[in-house]
Amino acid sequence: MRQQSLKRRATELLALAGIHASDKPPCDLCVHDERLYARVFAHGSLGLGEAYMDGWWDSEDLPGLFTRLLCAQLDEELKTLDTLIAHLKARFINLQRGEHAFEIGKAHYDLGNDLFQAMLGERLVYSCGYWAQAGNLDDAQVAKLDLICRKLRLQPGQRVLDIGCGWGEALKYAAEKYGVQGVGITVSQEQAAYAQSLCAGLPVEIRLQDYHELDEPFDAIMSIGMFEHVGALNYRSYFEVARRCLREDGLFLLHCIGSNGAPSRPDPWIEKYIFPNSMIPVMSQTATALEGLFVVEDWHNFGADYDRTLTAWRANFDAAWPALAHHYDERFRRMWHYYLAVSAAVFRSRRDQLWQLTLSPRGVPGGYRVPR
Repeated sequence: MRQQSLKRRATELLALAGIHASDKPPCDLCVHDERLYARVFAHGSLGLGEAYMDGWWDSEDLPGLFTRLLCAQLDEELKTLDTLIAHLKARFINLQRGEHAFEIGKAHYDLGNDLFQAMLGERLVYSCGYWAQAGNLDDAQVAKLDLICRKLRLQPGQRVLDIGCGWGEALKYAAEKYGVQGVGITVSQEQAAYAQSLCAGLPVEIRLQDYHELDEPFDAIMSIGMFEHVGALNYRSYFEVARRCLREDGLFLLHCIGSNGAPSRPDPWIEKYIFPNSMIPVMSQTATALEGLFVVEDWHNFGADYDRTLTAWRANFDAAWPALAHHYDERFRRMWHYYLAVSAAVFRSRRDQLWQLTLSPRGVPGGYRVPR
């Protein structure tokens, strides 16, 4: 009786988003195990994601399904104990400092370069591409790297820092196309080893290092897709590190995801399976953390481009799966599909944005002309 009641309640909620759930096609959400309803009402997004991984339900258009759920704000109906615990941990425990800083590298970025090489395309750039004039993923990533270099006004001979350098692609591009030297830091051993090989022969140094340890001068600083792992309790110290390392006439480019929502609300499923100890910043947190340290020369939002980027990553992942299946099981495939689909929906629904902030220590004399 209770299961039928939960099923009825779920059906009513899904109808608000125009979603039809059934155990027989046609259906938007095809239920293979009716224990799904109790699991979702008990554990919210964590239960929904784990049930998908376990094969309890499917959808022909997973990103589209989640977009409709988010636009109808049905996630607000599923606040559970798991959600509260994730929120409290993010707000009161510093999970990104000291030895915790390296946990994200081990849990996510060290999964295997074979996975990321297959998914990310010609360049291992694990962040949003810039699609203003691009027709494919590889061109969009090159356009993004060049946009960053132009915003930083890079010149030959300059010394550039990349905080969270990933697999080294941004520094490699800047060194080859703009003639700079660079230092890149990461908390992933897999990334560091790959980046060192990628940048061999270039004036680029790659370090396995926590950004808090940095204290040396640079002409320009970039940080691409790393701020999401800093945590609200460390935002101020992050900008303080950037400020003490940036020369007075330099520029700092911060490329990160930003949320429209309230602070410190990580998703329990994403926290457990994809990005442990991570947190999406909101505008008020970011602005407060850089007060008195930097002038905001430009705040650029091209969040809709992340939907296209994630869609391209998923297509690459699917095409490469026959080769990847030797190293990853079916549950991993479903987990990764779920992650990419939910992420695409978050940007398609405009819940999250993609920001590029261009910052200067004291303001660019005469003003800053914004490249696009």
